[in-house]
Amino acid sequence: MRDDKKDTRRHSGWTRPALGAVSGVLAGFAALSVAELVSVAVRPQAGPVVAVGGAAIDRTPASVKDWAIRNFGTDDKLVLQLGILAVLALFALALGIAATRFRRAGAAGVLVFGVVGAVAATSRPDSAGPTDALPSVAGAVVGAAVLYLLVGRLTSPRPAAVPVGGEQPGSSAGAGWDRRGFVIAATAVAAASAGAGVLGRGLNRARGGDAVASRNALALPRPASPAAPVPRGAHLRVPGVSPFVTPNGDFYRVDTALVVPKVDATSWRLRIHGEGVTRPLTLSFDDLLRRELIERDITLTCVSNEVGGPYVGNARWIGVRLADLLAECGVRPPSKGGRADQLVARSVDGMTIGSPVEDVMDGRDALLALGMNGEPLPFAHGFPVRMVVPGLYGFVSACKWIEDIELTTFDSYDPYWVKRGWAREAPVKTQSRIDTPKPFARPKAGPVMVAGVAWAQHRGIDKVEIRVDDGPWQEARLAAEDTSDTWRQWSFPWRAGKGAHTLTVRATDRTGRTQTEKRTRTIPDGASGWHSVVVTVD
Repeated sequence: MRDDKKDTRRHSGWTRPALGAVSGVLAGFAALSVAELVSVAVRPQAGPVVAVGGAAIDRTPASVKDWAIRNFGTDDKLVLQLGILAVLALFALALGIAATRFRRAGAAGVLVFGVVGAVAATSRPDSAGPTDALPSVAGAVVGAAVLYLLVGRLTSPRPAAVPVGGEQPGSSAGAGWDRRGFVIAATAVAAASAGAGVLGRGLNRARGGDAVASRNALALPRPASPAAPVPRGAHLRVPGVSPFVTPNGDFYRVDTALVVPKVDATSWRLRIHGEGVTRPLTLSFDDLLRRELIERDITLTCVSNEVGGPYVGNARWIGVRLADLLAECGVRPPSKGGRADQLVARSVDGMTIGSPVEDVMDGRDALLALGMNGEPLPFAHGFPVRMVVPGLYGFVSACKWIEDIELTTFDSYDPYWVKRGWAREAPVKTQSRIDTPKPFARPKAGPVMVAGVAWAQHRGIDKVEIRVDDGPWQEARLAAEDTSDTWRQWSFPWRAGKGAHTLTVRATDRTGRTQTEKRTRTIPDGASGWHSVVVTVD
């Protein structure tokens, strides 16, 4: 005859820890969902996953950031958030299991995570103050209560049913746990949490409605100084080569914002102040629209772009000359006796980017851009206003969602990326890339068109050369130049013979400098080296 007590003990040996783990996960789910809902009343950036993710980005070594961008590209933020959720899930499992033995300690562990989220939210550069702690605190309190409730169902004895005629021999009144109560409570928690999470996510997406409306209502005026038509010969009709103008949807995005800021253009303001500023300015978006607008084709490059990498794009920008605004404020470049040598741009998300004042005011078309490729800036690319400075890597020039410009010196202030080991000044290096054929392609023997792009913003490209294996350098055909601030397409007709071959490209800029063969990392001031692809000709 089976020993019922022994079987019950064997069954409960794995049941309670497993259900404790389930309780922990449900508690974590409830905490995050409530935090998402509460963040609607504060701001989306105050949610614990976003706040902790932002804090993690701020504290991650530059080499790790560079690795993430290199391996995950524009999905690096999604990977980070999924990683945070995975870590939280593991801790939730552990706390749930521990709570089956130490109920109060398990619930207290949830509260500790709430404190971590609150500290992360309030310590961010763009923190709105103590209110940013509310989502994490509220979520943690609810999560702790849920874990305490669910684990209580696992420790509460189930009332035993007494059959007619009294107890059966071998029965155990009150044995086991409240299975029905646990299932009802767990189901209710899951349903309520899902509802809160969906509602919070929906409301947070909708809260940018004013910003969306302000962008939709914006009709960019005709520029007083339009860009010259792109020369017909600037576009090569070679399949596989990057288009001369990069569509907005394909333009690279590299920044630290886990939630894209949505700023209402009608309430946006820009303040210009600091050292050497004799007439500080505060400008509205309409103030900028009423000024003389210029339109220019400018290629931007991210310093995280590896040799042959994708983080470079060309667009037509419309905006206000930044040098004109600075001059109105009384700012002079250092070469003309100015006291400030660094312009620090601040974004609404707390990012700080430092640019050399000399470069911004040396006559190049440095812009406060309002439009991109004929439309208002996309939110992901800085709406309502961003900086665009040709010839400088983005981390020292391309501040998105800008709201403040302070004139200072390099000696007195280190912006965000400089504090993390990147260079103070970073002109774009002369680079070239093979777009077609792709690495490891298998073209047929015979004529093969090799083509790509080369760039040296604000200097211009003078020559591109191709080498097949260890053969001599041969000059490629350059497409027509638009301006020295844009990339140039190039092509080379190759008579391909069978076998494996290595194709290598290098460019020479208008100063006569040929891009170096020496390979360097992207840190601290951009990658260098020749781009090569290996193909097998059939």
